[in-house]
Amino acid sequence: QVQLVESGGGLVQAGGSLRLSCVASGRTFSTYGMAWFRQAPGKERELVATISGLGGSTYYADSVKGRFTISRDNAKKTVYLQMNSLKAEETANYYCAARWGDPLYTDTLYNYWGQGTQVTVSS
Repeated sequence: QVQLVESGGGLVQAGGSLRLSCVASGRTFSTYGMAWFRQAPGKERELVATISGLGGSTYYADSVKGRFTISRDNAKKTVYLQMNSLKAEETANYYCAARWGDPLYTDTLYNYWGQGTQVTVSS
């Protein structure tokens, strides 16, 4: 069983930056592929970024490439999402997710989810 706790959300002006963190419980964190998803009110949940267990492989949605960076520290059982040049339309609840093995692009394939952290970008 893996429990995930996100933090780092908040209110930021457009063009600003935030760093989200997701701390995991349990052992063998490095065997889990991790992802960040987001969901805005009235919209479907969408994939933001993924990272492999050892951090060697990452994936980004086209909309965030060049502005967001996903990383992980397995010793701290933590995955991060550095978000720069934020846009108002990126206001959403951001969720951390985990699955054993390789990270995938579909939310239904993730077994473990955090409670989410709200990011609000003012224009």
